[in-house]
Amino acid sequence: MAAAVHLSGRNEDSVTLVAVSKGHEAATVRAAASLGLRQFGESYLQEALPKMASLEALQLTWHFIGRLQANKTRAVAEHFSWVHGLERRRIAERLAEQRPFHAPPLNVCIQVNIAGDSAKAGVSAAECAALAGELASLPRLKLRGLMCMLPEALPAAQQRQAFAALHGLLLDLNRGGAGLDTLSMGMSGDFELAIAAGATLVRVGTALFGARAAVT
Repeated sequence: MAAAVHLSGRNEDSVTLVAVSKGHEAATVRAAASLGLRQFGESYLQEALPKMASLEALQLTWHFIGRLQANKTRAVAEHFSWVHGLERRRIAERLAEQRPFHAPPLNVCIQVNIAGDSAKAGVSAAECAALAGELASLPRLKLRGLMCMLPEALPAAQQRQAFAALHGLLLDLNRGGAGLDTLSMGMSGDFELAIAAGATLVRVGTALFGARAAVT
């Protein structure tokens, strides 16, 4: 990451590593935290909540990065600091309603299907501005930026194009007054290209922890 940041002419503090710990035990997260990692990503609540409870004393920051179903919003609103994959107003409304009043606003990112892949979730680029406007009005949520997940085995040239397009979309929204500061893009196989294109959060799991265990 440091090399990618240097090559892109950016400051190292401009990119944050979210260690994707889904499929890994609490002991693995504890070991990673002892090395200085503070931000962790989870996708499966049944696995995540006990893990988070056992590590509560470490005061880690938890990111929900999976596809969020309506029956899971309360637990996410109560226990996580970030949600990366919003694509529906109704899910956002539930999060806003269920976020505890004593907690700081829940940081959220809109998931954009920037590569137009039918297998991936997310709104289209054309739909993004309307959803951003709707989310900005909801209490106890803070719209921070945009997120994408690219198709596997996408050629590097197309990865660059997709990441650049998401960055451009964020700039367009900010020209309209959105005030976004976050681009959640890049994973183990493509984070260098994402950083070059302006990523501020990169979500890395396999490169840190190895292959994860199957989750049933």
